[in-house]
Amino acid sequence: MRLRRGPFDDLVERQLALFTSDESVLLAEAAEAEEAWVRSGRENAEEAYGDFQLVVDAIADGLLELRDAYAQTLEDDKADAYRRAFAIRVKRRFGRYPSLVSDVESA
Repeated sequence: MRLRRGPFDDLVERQLALFTSDESVLLAEAAEAEEAWVRSGRENAEEAYGDFQLVVDAIADGLLELRDAYAQTLEDDKADAYRRAFAIRVKRRFGRYPSLVSDVESA
């Protein structure tokens, strides 16, 4: 069974691929911060998680900026469809960061 693709799916895929390329340093920093948090001892876990979350928040901010800049160019009904497609693709690509996905879905 083949899923039907929406009108914004290819666009969002290209946008996220460019974002991933442009923000490769930030994404690598997130992976490093996550690893540091996972390996941190009990006494350092809270601080390590905070450092990790700051990087994830920066990624979410960048994604929201990208999404909102494009959505502003569309009529309201199309902008809503675009935002939905964006949220679905962000969840697929960045699902390992639940707070990031939540930020994109709720904003």
